[in-house]
Amino acid sequence: MGFWHPLELVARTPIPRSGWGMGRRRDGWAKSSRVIKPPKYLEAYDCQLPSHANSVTNHPISQYLSPQQLSHSHKAFTTLLTKISEPNHYHQAIQYDQWINAMQIELDALEANGTWTVVPLPHGAHTIGCKWVYKVKLNANGTVERYKARLVAKGYNQKEDIDNAFLNGDLDEDIYMTLPQGYQIKGEFPSNVKLVCKLHKSLYGLKQSSRQWNAKFTSVLLEFGFCQSLADYALFVKMTTNDEILVLLVYVDDIIIASSSSNATEQIIEFLKSKFKLKDLGKLKYFLGLEVAQSEAGISICQRKYALDLLAEYGVLGCKPITTPIDYNHRINKATDTDQLVNATNYRQLVGKLLYLTFSRPDISYDVHILSQYMDKPTQSHLHVAFRVLKYIKGALGKGILLSSRSSLQLKAYSDSDWGGCPDTRRSVTGFCVFLGDSLISWKSKKQMVVARNSTEAEYRAMAATTCESHSQEATKAILQTTQHPLASNVQLKSRGANNTNVYIIGDHAIIGEVQHSSNGRH
Repeated sequence: MGFWHPLELVARTPIPRSGWGMGRRRDGWAKSSRVIKPPKYLEAYDCQLPSHANSVTNHPISQYLSPQQLSHSHKAFTTLLTKISEPNHYHQAIQYDQWINAMQIELDALEANGTWTVVPLPHGAHTIGCKWVYKVKLNANGTVERYKARLVAKGYNQKEDIDNAFLNGDLDEDIYMTLPQGYQIKGEFPSNVKLVCKLHKSLYGLKQSSRQWNAKFTSVLLEFGFCQSLADYALFVKMTTNDEILVLLVYVDDIIIASSSSNATEQIIEFLKSKFKLKDLGKLKYFLGLEVAQSEAGISICQRKYALDLLAEYGVLGCKPITTPIDYNHRINKATDTDQLVNATNYRQLVGKLLYLTFSRPDISYDVHILSQYMDKPTQSHLHVAFRVLKYIKGALGKGILLSSRSSLQLKAYSDSDWGGCPDTRRSVTGFCVFLGDSLISWKSKKQMVVARNSTEAEYRAMAATTCESHSQEATKAILQTTQHPLASNVQLKSRGANNTNVYIIGDHAIIGEVQHSSNGRH
C-alpha cells in the first residue's frame, strides 16, 4: 500500500474563489492580485516600465505646477508658453514648414540688404562658420506673433591678428563666411571651387556687430533726449516737460519701455518705428526667458518655462524633488584622477544654464557658485551635485522675485561670510543681498580674492563688497529720481552675525593690528 503526502493533494486542487488575497483564472488556478510597484531605490527616477506592470510616475511634474494664484489671462498665457518648443538645430527645423519659411525670409532680407556676395574662397583665406538660431516671438496674450530664424556668424573664429576689430565698427577687413544651411546658390560657378560668402555688412555674431549696433542705437536715443546711465549703459532715462519719467532698457535689439504716462510710451514707440523696423509686442509678459506677471501687489519675475525646459533636457521631469539644493554637510573638493569625468562638456553646459537661472533664483546662487569653480576638471560627484540642484528646482518651479509696489524706496543691504569655506584654497565666501524697500534687486555669492586670517577680516571684506554694490545701485537709483517721487539717498548696511570688532572698525573707533592690512584697502 502506497502513501501520499497531503501537500501533493493541495498542490493539485484548484483553490476556491473565496481564497484570501488571490484571484482565479479560467483554468481554475490561482493568480496573485497584488499590484506591482517599482522598487524603492528607483523612486528618484522616472521608470519607463511597460504598461502591463501597472507603473506610473511617482512624482509627475503636474503636481509641482500651481497656477491657481494666477489670473485667468495669465494662466492661459503660461499654458500656451509651456507648449511652445523651439528647435536647437537645422535638421530639427527643416521638419516644420513655419521654420523653413522663417529661414527663407531671413535669407531674402540679408540678400536684399547686400550683406554678402557669393565668391570662390581665395587661396590662403580664413573662413568663419555660421549657424541658425530659432526663436518664437509672442504677442501679449501668449499667441504666436511670428517664427523668427536668425543667421548668426561664429565670430569667435575670426582671426586674432586683426587689430582692434571690435572697435572699428565698419567691415573694412575681408571676412569670408561658409554658406548657410539651406541657402540656394544663384549663378554659375566652377564645380571644383569652394564657394563662400564675402561679408560686406555686419552680421549677428561678428566682433564688429555689437559695437556698431550699440553706437547707432545709442545715438538715436540721445537724439530723442534720453540720458544714458553711467552705472548701467543699457539703461536710458528721459524726463519730459510734464515731469513724466520714461525708462528704456535694451538688450541687443530687445527693448523694454516703462513710463508713468501711456502717451510718453506711444511717442517713443512711434519715434523708434521711424528709425528702425520695430515690432510692438504689447504688455510685457515674457522677455529673454523671464516671465513677468503684473498686478496691484507689484511685478513678479520668474523663469518657470526655462526651468521646465531644463528639466526636460536632462531627463529629470519625473524625478523625486528635494527640499535643499545642496547637502551643506558634504564638502565638494577638486578632482582626483580616479573620478574625473571623461567628457566635461555636458557638465559645463549644465552649470552655464543654471547660471542663467540665477537671474531670478537667488536661492541657488551659492550652489551654482560652488559648481562653477570646477569647470576645468569636473568629477562624477560634481555632476551628482548639479543634478541635485535640478531636483530642488523641480520642487519649486514657480519661485522668483516680487518687486512690491508698496515697499519704500530706501536701499538696504545685508552681508555675510563663510570663513575659510573653500576646502581647496581656504578662502572665505562673500554673500550679500541688496533690497530696495522690501524688493530684492541684487545678490551675489563669490569667493574672496585673498585668504582671511580670521572671521573678522572675512566679514569685513564681505561688507566692503556689499558697500561697493550698494553704491552702484545708488547711482542707478539717482538717475531715476523724479520730482514727484524723490528717492531716499541713505543706505542701511547690515551684516548678519557681525561681531563687535567689525562694528568698531566700520565706525572708525579702532583698527586692530590683525586686520589693519585689510582696513587700509577697504576704507
